[in-house]
Amino acid sequence: MSAGAHHHHTLDPSGQGTVVLNIGRGIGALVIHTPGSLHGHEIEVSPVGEPDRRTHAAVRARYVRDGVLFSVVIDSLAEGRYVVWRDPDTALAEVEVRSGAVTEYEWPVPAKV
Repeated sequence: MSAGAHHHHTLDPSGQGTVVLNIGRGIGALVIHTPGSLHGHEIEVSPVGEPDRRTHAAVRARYVRDGVLFSVVIDSLAEGRYVVWRDPDTALAEVEVRSGAVTEYEWPVPAKV
């Protein structure tokens, strides 16, 4: 279910105003900005120390005024630290999700030589 392996979807782009987030007291959201090459891939996150308690969402095209961005939006996350998984076995990063807020993370893009 992660970017490196499992599911890949063909998804229509999200239109303007189509994302509604469930955030508030004790829960937040995570937006992971990705390269376009990950479009349709599912990215997993889990609470730090609980790798078996994963949730996931697919990378979708998001059309904005200046063009198109690719991202994953995961809401309804309990406040705390989360692992972003590169693939089913490899942790990519840790992020802090805060109560009533949206945390943004930029998926690393390999440097061009």
